[in-house]
Amino acid sequence: MMSMTGKHRRKSVKRTIVLVAAAAGVALSGAAQAQQIVVQGNKRVDSDTIRSYVTGTASGSAEEARRNLLASGMFADVKVAQGGGRTVVTVRENNLINRVVFEGNKKIEKGTLEGQIEAKARGPFSEGIIKSDLERIKEVYRRSGRGTAKITYRTVDLPNGRVDVIYQIDEGDKTGIVAINFVGNQAYSERALKGLMSSSEMNFLSFIKTSDVYDPDRISNDLDLVRRYYLRNGYADFRVVNADARYVEGEKSGWLITVTVEEGEQYTVGAVAVDSRLPGLDGGRIESEVRTAVGDVYNAEDVEKTLSGVTRQVARAGFPFAQVRPTGQRDRATHQVSLGFVVEDGPRVYIERINIRGNTRTRDYVIRRELDLTEGDAYNRVLTDRAERRINGLGFFKKVRFSNEPGSAPDRVVLNIDVEDQPTGSFSVAGGYSTQDGIIGEVSVSESNFLGRGQYVRVAGTGGQYSRGVDFSFTEPYFLGYRLAAGFDAFYKYSDLTRYSRYETTVYGGQLRLGLPVTEEFGVTLRYSIYNTELKVPNTLKRPYNDCSIPIPGYTQRWPAGTIIDGRDVSGLSRYPDCAYDGEASIAIKGSQASTLTSLAGLTLAYSTLDVIGAPKNGLYAELKPDVAGLGGDSKFFRVTGDARYYKELYEDVVGFIRFQGGHIQALDGNPLRITDQFFLGPSLVRGFAPNGLGPRDVGTTDARSNAIGGSTYVGGTLEVQFPLPYIPRDLGLKGAVFADAGTLFGYHGKTSFDVNGDGFINGISATSGRCSFSAQSIGVEPECVNVRDKTTIRSSVGASILWNSPLGPIRFDYAYALSKDEGQKIFGPDGSFYGRVGKDQTQAFRFSGGSRF
Repeated sequence: MMSMTGKHRRKSVKRTIVLVAAAAGVALSGAAQAQQIVVQGNKRVDSDTIRSYVTGTASGSAEEARRNLLASGMFADVKVAQGGGRTVVTVRENNLINRVVFEGNKKIEKGTLEGQIEAKARGPFSEGIIKSDLERIKEVYRRSGRGTAKITYRTVDLPNGRVDVIYQIDEGDKTGIVAINFVGNQAYSERALKGLMSSSEMNFLSFIKTSDVYDPDRISNDLDLVRRYYLRNGYADFRVVNADARYVEGEKSGWLITVTVEEGEQYTVGAVAVDSRLPGLDGGRIESEVRTAVGDVYNAEDVEKTLSGVTRQVARAGFPFAQVRPTGQRDRATHQVSLGFVVEDGPRVYIERINIRGNTRTRDYVIRRELDLTEGDAYNRVLTDRAERRINGLGFFKKVRFSNEPGSAPDRVVLNIDVEDQPTGSFSVAGGYSTQDGIIGEVSVSESNFLGRGQYVRVAGTGGQYSRGVDFSFTEPYFLGYRLAAGFDAFYKYSDLTRYSRYETTVYGGQLRLGLPVTEEFGVTLRYSIYNTELKVPNTLKRPYNDCSIPIPGYTQRWPAGTIIDGRDVSGLSRYPDCAYDGEASIAIKGSQASTLTSLAGLTLAYSTLDVIGAPKNGLYAELKPDVAGLGGDSKFFRVTGDARYYKELYEDVVGFIRFQGGHIQALDGNPLRITDQFFLGPSLVRGFAPNGLGPRDVGTTDARSNAIGGSTYVGGTLEVQFPLPYIPRDLGLKGAVFADAGTLFGYHGKTSFDVNGDGFINGISATSGRCSFSAQSIGVEPECVNVRDKTTIRSSVGASILWNSPLGPIRFDYAYALSKDEGQKIFGPDGSFYGRVGKDQTQAFRFSGGSRF
């Protein structure tokens, strides 16, 4: 038998393919004829589109075709019948939506609601979609704290099968978080854990606060704060088992939050070791970055700081791909954890690209500058985690999420940063009252992310009974592309101090600032200030505080013509001491009436380990401020002030507080200090004393309130314990405190003689000693020298306070009792009778300060 050639085989295969294709075509043609699809009732939707839903079914069943057509949302009703070799599809089309309207929404903007619904203009009208939208809108109101909102809808028929859809909204009353319950907590009470959260429960203040509105994102952040609190205090095994949010209806409708936690045991640090597996790396250099020691309570934040610090040091040492890996071995019997930090060479992976997504307002470079790495750098997980914490800490974003994806090569990675902008500007109207400033109000506008550049801008104006002013602040947190906070301030303030001292001041000027962060805890700020101080003593019929020097016509009693006292003609001068009985400023204050320009350069050295800014429970804050004035201007002095505060949680929610403060000022040109440059202190040093109530005084005046003349040196200390008030709900923000203060102000280094009436003669100077010495009852005319009482007496007080972190702002009530004070100098008349005391400290038992925002 002859074999078939290759050519003949190829022809045979081709004939076979042609015959199969022809047979398939005939079969399909027959099937199409056998399964004819007839479409009825459609007006807008194309028939072929409807047929595709029938031929596209997997099983070819009429019921499946009907369901698919209804699911398309284009039809209100669909019938599919098969018989006689054909399929008949009868449809009733949905109307088209012309527009979507919201009525009754006042608390939630239209744009927010539009983003939640499926019904859209020019889309199909479907009862199913509308009903789903009603639930979505109701959920939006539930999350905004209005769970009782009622949502209905109606339609308005229009020509050509179009309708308007109108959602009618009855927003109802505010509903929020009914209760927050913790389950499984033993180490810390429910009250303490709630105190860590920004979310709160509803109470009688709900009409002015928003923290009781249920927000899933805020709850998630709150639980992270709880978790970090436990990890910071040694509970290495802590976890949130479940967080259930359930909306309950009834007499008190709202959200019930139940958080189930598993605390575990508290651990201390049993051992700390740094294991460097990189040849040539100096171990001592990186060990200095370890923030925890044997015997300390385990603190996850210290571990994070150690990782960041060691990573930076290793990179600086020339190991860009090194990885720092924490290890921990728990000994459950001894409740100790052994910490290790392993430094080893990591995979050589580079960052190919950094994508920043979702920032509609904040500029890319504001986010990128928080990164310690960029495109082309070695990828490091510790540094990316640190950057994520930094960006979260800016406060510009509602959400921040870092993620990775493979790059164009195995050694490349793409870093994605997804953010969601949130409002950063505020307009506020504030009001308050204090015993020093009286009733005062403030209007301010601030923006912490100005034009999306990350800059801080604030403009504020104040006005009140005894003060008024305006100030403007601007801060650029990254000056010249470096992590330097540069800014300036401009200010104007008028203060009426006549209730405690017989003068008024007006201060206006500006300041330049440059902040240099040295470490996460320590920073230095360079300052330059230039400001003008105007001091004035009022002299009117209502406030005749200078009429002994400048008589008020028709009011001040004067010596008649021809009157001679001690051989001096005093005709027309004010009768002394009669002119001083209605209130008279010290001659030192009168002699300082002028405008004083101060040009000052200084530093602020600040160190902080506070756990919470504003309401710390643990940590230290200390600052030192040296200043030098004399770069032009009128004042020439060196001044240094210091303040240190240490907080320690003694028991749960019971916080102990120790404070030390002090300051000294000294003239640089050998001349006396100006009165406006010296320290004037009162309750800010020792509570229980009035403003300007302690320190050197002019005992030559008969006005006890006007004779504070300031001092050059002060020291003071405070002991305070703050505690929650029993039976008071935590979220009311009420706390109690007991305190003890002690301190002193001394060292008047100002001028002691003034020719205020311009006659070339200084009254009251002793002819023998050259010092101020006179009898107020016999001198007859106002003395023009200062009789200084300057004692280093330690002033002290004890007292109690109520602190209210109210929704209207922080308010504090202090009641203090002075234990020790300067009782002043006794004054006797010519006949030996006791006239009283001069130069004594001025006390003020009750002090109230606060502010509000409304």
